[in-house]
Amino acid sequence: VALLVGPLAALGLPLLLAPPTSATAIPRLEALQEWTRSLAGVLTVGTGLEQAIIVTARSAPAAIRPQVTALAGRLAARTPTDVALHRFADDLADPTGDLIVTSLLLGAARRGQGMAAVLENLATSVADEVRIRRAVEADQSKVRTAAKMITAVTLLMMGGLFIAGSYTKPYGTPLGQVVLIVLITAYAASLAWLKRI
Repeated sequence: VALLVGPLAALGLPLLLAPPTSATAIPRLEALQEWTRSLAGVLTVGTGLEQAIIVTARSAPAAIRPQVTALAGRLAARTPTDVALHRFADDLADPTGDLIVTSLLLGAARRGQGMAAVLENLATSVADEVRIRRAVEADQSKVRTAAKMITAVTLLMMGGLFIAGSYTKPYGTPLGQVVLIVLITAYAASLAWLKRI
């Protein structure tokens, strides 16, 4: 069993104890919020939408700079605004980005005065989402830390017990090997369940 479980544990434990992918989305959301607020600020001084996007591309946050730069490049090359914005949404591949692009598309179609206020409200909404996600991530981090500690203690205890010998002798029998596989599988399943919740 050890020959089978050892490599599987070496590969599986880091995956089961790793932070969720949602944690990596927070910097991207912060970047979207910052860029949207910047765009709203530029629009308040009477700049057109296309020109405002080109201006804000120079100071776009690093997490979305390639996408914003590509958008600005398309607009500078006279790509129709709606086409450039749709490509921008595809480049971002983010639900929050889609919401921002939808507002930009509506603003480009209507050319009204309220675009800056809409973008400012969107930026505030995204900032709230970032705050909530950070709180959730902090709570999840506590559980992950506890799971890591429990796993480390369990592995140390198992190693010590196998070195001691007499306690683990029953696991050397065929029935003991089956029981050991069941116990290890149950432990791995509990870690997978913990990661899922």
